[in-house]
Amino acid sequence: MSCKYVIIVPDGAADKPLAEFGGKTILEAAKIPNIDRLSSEGRQGLVQTVPTGMEPGSDVAQMSLLGYDPARYYTGRAPIEAVAMDIDLDASDWVFRCNLVTICDEKMADHSAGHITSEEGGKLIDELNGSFASETLRFHKGVSYRHLLVCKGYDFDVQTYPPHDYIGIKIEKILPRGKGADMLIDLMARSGQLFAGHDINRVRLDLGENQVSSIWLWGEGKRTVMDSFEKRFGLRGASITAVDLVRGLSKLIGFDLIAVEGATGFVDTNYEGKANAAIEALEKYDVVFVHVEGPDEAGHNKNAQLKKLAVERIDKYIVGPVYEALQKYPQWRMMVLPDHPTPVESGAHSSDAVPFAMAGSQVSGIVHKNFSESNSEQSGFYIDKGCDLMEYFLNS
Repeated sequence: MSCKYVIIVPDGAADKPLAEFGGKTILEAAKIPNIDRLSSEGRQGLVQTVPTGMEPGSDVAQMSLLGYDPARYYTGRAPIEAVAMDIDLDASDWVFRCNLVTICDEKMADHSAGHITSEEGGKLIDELNGSFASETLRFHKGVSYRHLLVCKGYDFDVQTYPPHDYIGIKIEKILPRGKGADMLIDLMARSGQLFAGHDINRVRLDLGENQVSSIWLWGEGKRTVMDSFEKRFGLRGASITAVDLVRGLSKLIGFDLIAVEGATGFVDTNYEGKANAAIEALEKYDVVFVHVEGPDEAGHNKNAQLKKLAVERIDKYIVGPVYEALQKYPQWRMMVLPDHPTPVESGAHSSDAVPFAMAGSQVSGIVHKNFSESNSEQSGFYIDKGCDLMEYFLNS
């Protein structure tokens, strides 16, 4: 029987030492006996998932850890999500990520409008299309606050800013800049006028929830094309995720998508459901990729306790059961790693290298210690090109 591989990604879990935890990081403070077992019995190290000169987005980092060089394949975040949403793009089309956001006192207050529900968000996207859609502009519904705008017949050369990295920053400092920026700024302003006093916002106000101030456009790009994972590595894969970005990357490389009821892309996701789906998928696939967004969202919210809770749940309800299920296979390997750090102090992504732990068949360790940023650094095992980690995990 061929080897079985599992990769579990607690998105954004790496962090800095926090006074709240007595100078420990989230990973050091959290109770994660199953991940600690992987790192102590197997090996741990550091990997640079964000190439020098590129923004530390999940798009770039996830592409790297899936084994693909962003310098070669990356065309923007929104085109990847368009694949997940089955949106057909012409080669000349531009697509933007369209967040529903909360702006207060001319500052970015919440990149997710209080993690608005998909039902509420979808109704607002319908309103946008009803008011602004044309042969050249159309909005597409996503999940919660995450949606897309497709533009036809435009020629953009703009710099945009991911709202989750600029919480508390004045809007005037992070508005789009460059060729075509005026149209984007105008569309964002008109969306604010449309949403002002909207029934959905009235209800959210009554409930004490963040209102939707406007849309926020960013992550632009053109159509993305990537090589098949099976063609490159000779292995069939499947992904389990609630996030369109990872769904899109998975589809681009030929991974099958496994849906899990109750998977939310937040801390309240269905952890047990993801574990059960992964265990079942091992019967059919060579590689199973499990992505959990919760730690990243808690990091953006600057909530250390919530981030710690998300990491502990991943360890208990996903890593532990999947590790036990792998024991029945003659050959197996398992790896756990964040895609990038999302430090609680800043609430923004960081381009620092991330720790990884792997164990299984023919994996020997260097530093037999619990999983953490500092212990991974002590191992001296450093992979400076993130896309090389997959090759090492599969074939070393």
